[in-house]
Amino acid sequence: MAARVFGLPSDLAGGLVLAGAAVLGMLAMNIGLVAPYYTAILDAPTTVAVGSAEISKPLVLWINDGLMALFFLVVALEIKREVARGSLSTWRRAALPVYAAAGGMAVPALIFLAVVGADSPEASGWAIPAATDIAFAIGVLSLFGSRIPPALKTFLLALAVVDDLGAIVIIALFYTSKLSLLSLGIAAAVLIVLFALNRAHVTRGWPYVILGLILWVAVLKSGVHATLAGVAVGFMIPLKADGSGRSLAREFEDGLHPWSSFLIMPLFAFANAGVYLGALSVADLIQPVTLGIAAGLFIGKQIGVFGIAWISVKLGLAVLPQSISWRKLYGVSMLAGIGFTMSLFIGSLAYEGPELQNFVRLGVIAGSLCSGLLGALVLRLVPAPEPLRYGEAGTG
Repeated sequence: MAARVFGLPSDLAGGLVLAGAAVLGMLAMNIGLVAPYYTAILDAPTTVAVGSAEISKPLVLWINDGLMALFFLVVALEIKREVARGSLSTWRRAALPVYAAAGGMAVPALIFLAVVGADSPEASGWAIPAATDIAFAIGVLSLFGSRIPPALKTFLLALAVVDDLGAIVIIALFYTSKLSLLSLGIAAAVLIVLFALNRAHVTRGWPYVILGLILWVAVLKSGVHATLAGVAVGFMIPLKADGSGRSLAREFEDGLHPWSSFLIMPLFAFANAGVYLGALSVADLIQPVTLGIAAGLFIGKQIGVFGIAWISVKLGLAVLPQSISWRKLYGVSMLAGIGFTMSLFIGSLAYEGPELQNFVRLGVIAGSLCSGLLGALVLRLVPAPEPLRYGEAGTG
């Protein structure tokens, strides 16, 4: 039986809390009496010191660099589990979502570059519309309960896992600043120790926690984005169960997942969704960055996910599970255009300055809102399909 929170399925509850936090962030930025306090709190310098060593950042960066490292740790644990034992454990099961995810990242990026210009300074934000927000997308899908076949939810989960893995690689390769060789060396040494602990099947949690904190500081100082430390630690935590059937990776994932869904992601949404609408104009909505992101999420995702899925099935590279019709798959392809959390995060890495960040937020909110609403409409209007023979394309 699926876990329930506030009397609702946990997936739906997480999506609603995330949406509520985003709305609160927007309201806080647009209510005259509240806005100064909202920005002052997020910009407040916050220092953590151990002896003479200290790290000082505005509060919003502690959320984006610190708490989001825990979010990425959970993402890495989910990816590891799905590859080892879940929907990505065999190529037959993984082929359709892998092809769809690849198309769902490439096409939005190409649309964004076509809108802003591949040689423009704003082209550095090409990866913003390539990401899918799994919490929002699954939350919307959960609204339909038993109307949605389990295979469709599995497809969306697997697609999001591959999408998250792609986003991790993109962040590591394209969104790093000037590198510090000393800090990278320390990070590499910590990774070697973590790998040794993994190979030795050490299943106590505290060594991974302590080394993870050291790794986070080293990565933060190295110029590589600090959240990737969470990814590295997640991949190093042993998944294999010990003699008593205990899996440390599953314990970490189960323990951290509620914190990620109901605290970290909502805090990130609250801190990063604060777009000021008072001076909003038509020119802002059709500004290249705004339009490129919105079009990439809304148009690019559905074309990339659905189009590549259709082509891969027609070419015999993948099979369509018998309980999924093409129309249902199209509705889910639209939900993949909800890119809220990850898109905002990549946007914060791609651009500096409040004006471009405002355009990013407008584009992400517009594209995600259109994708979510119309995807839900498609799924609501399409009747339950007749069962298909496994591997048959069908007409949906």
